[in-house]
Amino acid sequence: VQLVESGGKSVQPGSSLRLSCTATGFQLEGLAITWFRQLPGNQRETLTCIHGRSDGRSDPGPWRDSVRDRFRVSRDPVMNSVYLQLNNLEPGDTGVYYCATDWNGRCSPLSQSHYHTEGQGTQVTVSA
Repeated sequence: VQLVESGGKSVQPGSSLRLSCTATGFQLEGLAITWFRQLPGNQRETLTCIHGRSDGRSDPGPWRDSVRDRFRVSRDPVMNSVYLQLNNLEPGDTGVYYCATDWNGRCSPLSQSHYHTEGQGTQVTVSA
């Protein structure tokens, strides 16, 4: 039972990336999935969450203000995955991006920074 992130890479400012969070050993459908990042210096920031729905449709939850207008979250029940689309990336977005779940259907407040099950992370580096 694990979450696996992928899609991180080194890009220039203004670029876009799509990060994937895929579950192995269990179904994501019905579970709230959170994306957070760990910045240089080990500070954690919760970015957003997508609520769990039994029909597998996307139901975005809260957003951190600094990324609300640039990032998008969605889920694909067929691929058993949740995606984080990163647009107009800035150097301050550099960090390790993680997906996580507390094994319930509703998103936790953005103030929460640690979760029951977290993936291993994928590195995003934004530099000119």
